[in-house]
Amino acid sequence: MRKILLSIFVAALVLSGCNKSNDGPAGSGRLSIKITDDPFNISYVESATVTITKVELRKAGETTVNPFMVLSEDPVTIDLSKLRNGITNELINVDIPQGDYDLVRLYVDGASLKIIDQPVEYKLKVPSGSQTGIKVFIKPALRVDGGLTTELLLDFDLSRSFVMRGNMASSAGVNGFIFKPCIRATNNTTAGTIEGFVSDTSDVKLVNAEVWVSQDTVVATTFTDDSGHFVFPGIPAGRYSVGSTIENYDTVSFSGVNVIEGNRTIQDFILTKKETP
Repeated sequence: MRKILLSIFVAALVLSGCNKSNDGPAGSGRLSIKITDDPFNISYVESATVTITKVELRKAGETTVNPFMVLSEDPVTIDLSKLRNGITNELINVDIPQGDYDLVRLYVDGASLKIIDQPVEYKLKVPSGSQTGIKVFIKPALRVDGGLTTELLLDFDLSRSFVMRGNMASSAGVNGFIFKPCIRATNNTTAGTIEGFVSDTSDVKLVNAEVWVSQDTVVATTFTDDSGHFVFPGIPAGRYSVGSTIENYDTVSFSGVNVIEGNRTIQDFILTKKETP
C-alpha cells in the first residue's frame, strides 16, 4: 500500500466508449460522469465519504466572464471506500451542447474518514472546496458529439487526498487526517482496462496485494480483493509498467504492457515468498 492508500486506482478511469442516444435536443450530446477512487488499503478503512454540492463544466476555448455551465446542484454524498476494482458511482447524466470540454469543477462541502476499530469518525474541512470549487482538468479535452453519449471518469486518489497524521502502528496512534483532494479525469472513449490476479507460487490467491501501473504522469495503485483480483479501468491507451507486491513477498514487475482503447489487457502476477534468514 503506497502511503496509506484510500485507493481505487490511483488514476483510474472507466471506459465504456460512446453509445447512440436519440434523446435530448438537436445538436446536443449526452454526458455521463462517473466517479471512482484509488484503493486505500481497504483493511484499514470503514468509510471515506465526500459530499459534492455542485458540478460545473467548462467549454474549451471559452473566453466569457463565466465560462462554466452548471451540470448539477443536487447534493450527493459518496462513500469512496466502496468504489474499487472497477466499481463506479454515476454522478451526472445530462444533455449538454456538443463541443470540447476541458475542465470540471466540483464543489465539495465536506469529507470524512472512518477507520475500522476506531470509535472516532474524522471530519475534514475542504479548503475553499465549497466556495470556489475543486478544478479537475481534462487532458486531452473531452469531445461531446450530437446524438452520442460520452463517458468521463473522475478518479479520487485517496492515497494523496487523505493524508494521515500520526501512525497506526505507534502508541500515539492516528492524530487525524488532512484532506487535500487529488482527482484525475479521463475520457473513457480513449481508454482501456488492465486487470488480472495476484497469486503465490502455489497458486494461492493473495488478498490485499498492492498493484500499480505507471507511465509518465499516469500513476495508478489498487489492491486485490478477496479473490486476489484487481482492475484498473479507464487507463489511456499506451504502454505501461505494472508491478505488484505484498508483505513478505518479492516484488514482480513488467514493462511494455500495452493498453488498447476499448479493450481489456490481462496481466497476472505470481509472487515468490521471501526466504526467512
